[in-house]
Amino acid sequence: MSDKPKLLDQVRNSLKRRNYSYRTEQTYVGWIKRFILYHNKRHPKDMGEKEIEEFLTYLAVKRKVSPATQNQALNSILYLYKYILKRDIGEIQALRPRGSKHLPTVLTPDEVSRILVFLS
Repeated sequence: MSDKPKLLDQVRNSLKRRNYSYRTEQTYVGWIKRFILYHNKRHPKDMGEKEIEEFLTYLAVKRKVSPATQNQALNSILYLYKYILKRDIGEIQALRPRGSKHLPTVLTPDEVSRILVFLS
């Protein structure tokens, strides 16, 4: 039996050594777990660009996550490959989710003045 820590423990230790926040550690480990589970518990060393793209596309199409969430998942997985598995991952060509089309409601200066009249 090897004394080498388990994969997710290696990720946690690496993040701590690099002074990442505890919340970032939780988030990265969570995304890496989801990536592994999505691929039926295959070890990431046996996967590559194709599986990463498939997972990120699944997040965009089936889970309908925001672009920021998909980027967070991607950064977590890239961290795993770069710092833990010491593997360079090429260009990822996953389907990207669309950004929100909702525009914020903004009042004109005149509308703000009319509202302020009613405040004491």
